[in-house]
Amino acid sequence: MSLLTLSNIETYYGPIMAIHGVSLSVEEGQIAILLGANGAGKTTVLKTISGAMDPQKGKVLFEGQEIQGKDPDEVARMGVAHVPEGREVFPFLTVKENLLMGAFSRRDGEVASDIDMVLDYFPVLKEKAAQQAAFLSGGQQQMLAIGRALMLRPRLMLLDEPSLGLSPRLVSEIAEIIKRLNEEQSVTMLLVEQNARMALDIGDYGFVLEVGRIVMEDTCDRLKDAEDIQEFYLGMKDEGVRGRRRWKQRKTWR
Repeated sequence: MSLLTLSNIETYYGPIMAIHGVSLSVEEGQIAILLGANGAGKTTVLKTISGAMDPQKGKVLFEGQEIQGKDPDEVARMGVAHVPEGREVFPFLTVKENLLMGAFSRRDGEVASDIDMVLDYFPVLKEKAAQQAAFLSGGQQQMLAIGRALMLRPRLMLLDEPSLGLSPRLVSEIAEIIKRLNEEQSVTMLLVEQNARMALDIGDYGFVLEVGRIVMEDTCDRLKDAEDIQEFYLGMKDEGVRGRRRWKQRKTWR
């Protein structure tokens, strides 16, 4: 069952079309990944889903309900959590206060127990619960941003470049936590990543975005074996085709 469906989405920055007729579906329980170079439109796709940007054309369906054009807080209340690029934690609030901000829309009595649950996933944050977020390392801030999103009890989590600027060890830790949250908390994920190797290792299904268009999609296992992906995203060069883009030649446009 598709939890999220984008149908022929077009979103603009002023007069410039950033994404061109993007259509994709994310099945419930999946970790779906969106690969692409800088400027391909990956962040715009996530912002369009979360309500930070409005599409000029097309539909965004979440659990079968149209959500395009809704305010971000309304989309969040429906169960869509957005972890933006650059973490964007509240620097002068403590770790615990940041987590409480993630539960802003909740009116149940289980917020405190969920904070304990989040801190169990991120033990380093438990040690720093009373510390201002500004004094956390980059990796710790990324963990806090994911934990804050988890406090919403989301059905769908949008993750924008969670490995950006992190050491290989921290990248592995973040990847493991994303996988655990998907499996243990039943959170469906749409992951935007330039670290294609990490994303393909933990993902179930993937999409490749080039200049605002989906040009390829398949299971992550099959994408890892695709010649284009190996050459342009995994660094496995073929001397006979070095430096050439071949999407159109291979007829991989959707």
